[in-house]
Amino acid sequence: MATEIVMPKFGMSMNEGTIAEWLKKEGDDIKKGEPVVTVSSDKITNEVEAPADGQMLKITAAEDETLAVGQVIAYMGEPGEQITESPAAAEETASAAPEPAEAAAEEPAISREINHAPQAESRVRVSPAAKKLASAHGISVETIEGTGPKGRITKKDVEALIETDETEDGASRPQNEPASANPSLDTTQVTAVKGMRKVIADRMQESLQESAQLTLMRKADVTGLLQMQKQANAELEQNGEAKTMTLTAFIAKAAVLALQKHPAANASFQEGMLYRYDHVHLGVAAALTEGLVVPVIFHAEAKSVREIGESIRVLGHGARENQLASEDMHGSTFTITNVGGTGVEYFTPILNTPEAAILGVGAVQDGVQFHEGIPMERKLLPLSLTFDHRALDGEPAGRFLAELTGILENPHRLFF
Repeated sequence: MATEIVMPKFGMSMNEGTIAEWLKKEGDDIKKGEPVVTVSSDKITNEVEAPADGQMLKITAAEDETLAVGQVIAYMGEPGEQITESPAAAEETASAAPEPAEAAAEEPAISREINHAPQAESRVRVSPAAKKLASAHGISVETIEGTGPKGRITKKDVEALIETDETEDGASRPQNEPASANPSLDTTQVTAVKGMRKVIADRMQESLQESAQLTLMRKADVTGLLQMQKQANAELEQNGEAKTMTLTAFIAKAAVLALQKHPAANASFQEGMLYRYDHVHLGVAAALTEGLVVPVIFHAEAKSVREIGESIRVLGHGARENQLASEDMHGSTFTITNVGGTGVEYFTPILNTPEAAILGVGAVQDGVQFHEGIPMERKLLPLSLTFDHRALDGEPAGRFLAELTGILENPHRLFF
């Protein structure tokens, strides 16, 4: 009996997932444990492994399609093995993709031959990503031979055709578009937005559309804080500790202390209701190659600078290794995003909704400040606080930012 591959549950809060990319196609031989498809959910993209040895018999879910946890996405088994779909799966397949009457004739369970004859535009099976890529290159989908399930045209089919055109013609460009005098300007890379990138794109757009965002900016003199960080790391090294204290850990602790004194910034705006929190569940943005995730340090108010630093390190490693669960990235009450490593000073971070505020941290800058009329070289840290004006006004937002700056400029306050 064929083995079902189902939409997995990567975390307790995951209810559905989206097919990001099929790594195998129908007819491929697969070993147990070999990745067959990537699935995205809540900014997490994970590979789904084959549950057994066998052949990919049938793929029932298309790329970019969202399905409930536990729903069948493919079948694998021995070559020629009959597939018996559960009544629920058969009903879902029928309702999701109704066939014209003339195509309703009984088909064999597995088709080893694909009819590549051109079809009418309304009958062409094509994935959204493939259709978008073909359109960008001026290619009619009717001319493409699909290699996906039931002759479905995939993104790889379009890419193969584009590559062939480039080999034969020397360049690939949309129809009716004149060639540039500079051949290098004719090259266009078009990538379908899906997986983690699509989740981020949707959430960032929703954040800006559904909240009233405003950003306040100011500098903090962190000369003394950097000296404290340097001394702390020197002591750790003397004690044989391999782990060091990052500046982000100190900033995070300062933010937690400031939030406890100004809880108006430790809030969220949800469905017309304003929530203010006594606890601080701190989100710390982590940049990945594919995008951005925000793992959460729960009850950060109960942690020391060093404990917060260790949490940041562990969660950052988990994010880079794709080991975080959905629960690790839900429930934050305030977020910090640090782009100092890129050299950026000030910027306007976008709210991690429904949170009322987010703190942006830039790169430390060399500056000069006057103390009793004497110019002195100082290290200045740019801070950018974006807040939802529906939940927080400018004056209390400014007080929070002033409190945070005061703690950073008097780092002994981190320990009292």
